[in-house]
Amino acid sequence: MNNSKYKRKEGFLLEEKVVEKALLVGCQIEEDDQRFEYSMEELASLAETARAEVSAVLSQKRERIHPKTYIGKGKVEELIALQEQFEPDLVIFNDELSPSQIRNLSEQLDARVIDRTQLILDIFAQRARSKEGKLQVELAQLQYMLPRLVGKGTAMSRLAGGIGTRGPGETKLESDRRHIRRRIDDIKKSLQVVVEHRERYRERRKKNKTFQLALMGYTNAGKSTLFNRISIAESYEENQLFATLDPLTRKLILPSGYTALVTDTVGFIQDLPTALVAAFRSTLEEVKEADLLLHVVDSSNPDYNNHEKTVQSLLEELGMDHIHQLTIYNKRDQMHPDFVPDSSSEKIIISALDGNDRDSLKHKIEEIVIEQMEAYHVNLPSSEGKLLSQLKNETILRKLEFNEESHTYEAEGFSLTDHPVTGNIKKYQK
Repeated sequence: MNNSKYKRKEGFLLEEKVVEKALLVGCQIEEDDQRFEYSMEELASLAETARAEVSAVLSQKRERIHPKTYIGKGKVEELIALQEQFEPDLVIFNDELSPSQIRNLSEQLDARVIDRTQLILDIFAQRARSKEGKLQVELAQLQYMLPRLVGKGTAMSRLAGGIGTRGPGETKLESDRRHIRRRIDDIKKSLQVVVEHRERYRERRKKNKTFQLALMGYTNAGKSTLFNRISIAESYEENQLFATLDPLTRKLILPSGYTALVTDTVGFIQDLPTALVAAFRSTLEEVKEADLLLHVVDSSNPDYNNHEKTVQSLLEELGMDHIHQLTIYNKRDQMHPDFVPDSSSEKIIISALDGNDRDSLKHKIEEIVIEQMEAYHVNLPSSEGKLLSQLKNETILRKLEFNEESHTYEAEGFSLTDHPVTGNIKKYQK
């Protein structure tokens, strides 16, 4: 199927994406009806983000997933009938399917069969902008596809572009396993170079000891909106899942004038593919160096509680759960009527679009930064111009007065314990 059409505009031939039609299929094996409903709604949002139009949704309640076809025989027949009615381009399943399930379903359905993992990988393939991001997505896709190459037959012959096929491309997927393994090894080597490059940058930042913050949270919680409004940056901002993929680091000026660094990261999601967690571990290494995690939660989403748990679980898996956290409940103006903030966490409730709320957030961040600093009160001789400049730029300076009698500057403020400037002012400490 050709998934694009062309039109002329002012003499240029432009490509327009044609929206693909999709059927969604889910199987509920737990008692929580509401959670399953949210999961299916999220699948529909993911499909929309990947530029698919949902024609119909089919779901079934079972004690366990059918090992051969995911859903039962009767439901497969219903799905075939829906396919004949709507003629979709693809059928998307709300779980990761096994290679045999994909093969069995593909033999019975006259449409591409993809699962939730493939859909998420496809969105990541669309969103990746940097060389590193593209390599990581390709690595995750190849690792996902490798065990599914055996006997794919019919399904492979249908790969002609479209959702679930972007990234490595058809030729790579049709190659033999040895070629794919070789490509995986090549990507890992390329990524290692990027990792080493990042480490050099991190070492430089450690040496300069700049306070680092990282925005984390469930996808579409409003991280990029907040990032763009509190930092000096231009990050892609859209009401879509996974609007940000590549991490961006920019300056954040706190109310005292102190400069910190803030990093915007990829959004987390329930059932994030294991291959992606592994592939993006190097990207999130950036976050491991953070002094403070800003955990952004969408207070307007009815499933906000599960979103919080998902993020905490992934932070634990990535070994980042020990870092100091501030929970930012965002979208205060659209807050869900049943919303109750977590009483155990350090928190603030804001709207990223409200200037006063953003100011309150910056003051709150500065309070936390000061908690991680030590106070100083020194008299510096006027000849210490370089050190005075450092106090202004690299510490939170609360008082600076010149004493004409002693020709010294009285300075009070806060500095990071392991910052070089702290050692330099110790000899002048009162």
